[in-house]
Amino acid sequence: MAPQQTGSRKRKAPALQEAAAGSSSQVTAAVDGDGPLPLKKPKRPAARRSLVNYLKGREVGARGRARLPGFDGELRGFAVRKLPELLQERELSLGTLNKVFASQWLNVRQVVCGTKCNTLFVVDVQSGQITRIPLMRDRGPPPARAQPGCGIHAIQLNPSKTLLATGGENPNSLAIYQLPTLDPMCLGDRHGHKDWIFAIAWMSDTVAVSGSRDGTLALWKIDPDIFQGSIAWHSDAGLPVYAHIRPRDVENIPRASTNPSNRKVRALAFSAKNQELGAVSLDGYFHLWKARSTLSRLLSIRLPYCRENVCLTYCDELSLYAVGSQSHVSFLDPRQRQQNIRPLCSREGGTGVRSLSFYEHIITVGTGHGSLLFYDVRAQKFLEERASVSLYSSPGHAGRKLKLTCGRGWLNHDDLWVNYFGGIGEFPNALYTHCYNWPEMKLFVAGGPLPSGLHGNYAGLWS
Repeated sequence: MAPQQTGSRKRKAPALQEAAAGSSSQVTAAVDGDGPLPLKKPKRPAARRSLVNYLKGREVGARGRARLPGFDGELRGFAVRKLPELLQERELSLGTLNKVFASQWLNVRQVVCGTKCNTLFVVDVQSGQITRIPLMRDRGPPPARAQPGCGIHAIQLNPSKTLLATGGENPNSLAIYQLPTLDPMCLGDRHGHKDWIFAIAWMSDTVAVSGSRDGTLALWKIDPDIFQGSIAWHSDAGLPVYAHIRPRDVENIPRASTNPSNRKVRALAFSAKNQELGAVSLDGYFHLWKARSTLSRLLSIRLPYCRENVCLTYCDELSLYAVGSQSHVSFLDPRQRQQNIRPLCSREGGTGVRSLSFYEHIITVGTGHGSLLFYDVRAQKFLEERASVSLYSSPGHAGRKLKLTCGRGWLNHDDLWVNYFGGIGEFPNALYTHCYNWPEMKLFVAGGPLPSGLHGNYAGLWS
């Protein structure tokens, strides 16, 4: 049976710029005659002029030396440790949008974001221009008891960055867009979730898993035929058309004996190396699933800190999951009975860990108190500020824990703010999402006020 189709509002695709990992041009010279070609002089390698390369060269005395084996990896590790203390913030204006929950880099200039007010938009970090993306609508009428105030909690790009998965106009539905045009492709609104989608993870270019507040995981297969054919699908009125799909598999999170009614899936992270999916539920458990054509549960582990487990990330290099809770980040290696890495405490006044990301062995922590922390998992300590160098300071002296504090953002001074919060001038913004563009050494951070009733936003580019 052919998939049913739905029209959406006519729109112009945003002028997304193609990502360029690097620009190079090849020059081919045509030579007339049969004579031998002259020998070319070997080209000298291009000078690397970034600050990180300069600092590394000065530190190891690399001037004039040939590059040693493993130098690139060593340089990358050095850059990961050095970058946070070099970052400077530039705030981005988002108007009156309410709380950014999710974000992903589309290319070197543009970031796609989702908000609590159920807005999907692309922001150009250079010009500040915002382009709103129309949301896909379910085929049938909206639920009679639609619950307002959820918004878009998850945005994920597939490995080849040809598809984007997020929520639909109904936050229970999974929406798939094509990249780079962001044209709608298909909507998972048939026999899927009965409550809000909180997390999404791609298993491959055509298989995604969504986790919902209804306590289920849904595995979706994106048919390549739909991908190829949907480009030409338009209604007679010229509106874009998209297919409606159903999940290939739906699995329930096991009920815990201590808190059986709170098995809501809050975060997902996929290990491509092991083909395994980690899931965190709000009842305080970590679940590991084998991801094939269906999902099969391998184990469930009670987490050491069980309050507000809302974020999860995975490090391929260390084969390690990290779970963010109200005041700690816990590290899990499912193959080890005894965990050797002690949890870290964010010490941010109980406002919680709201976003996490791994790169190499450094984990970035976005807190509910408007700050970014950086933890070296190998050394098991936070990165520290460098003490300012003076005639009286020792060269090896390290400073305090490195903490980047984000700007004020925008806060709506409405009646709720006046009556319930006493008109407090400013609130620290919870950093619900952050994402790195490592080739450009930039960090996008976004969020909004932590109290659920307050309306506001924050977005910043750190570079």
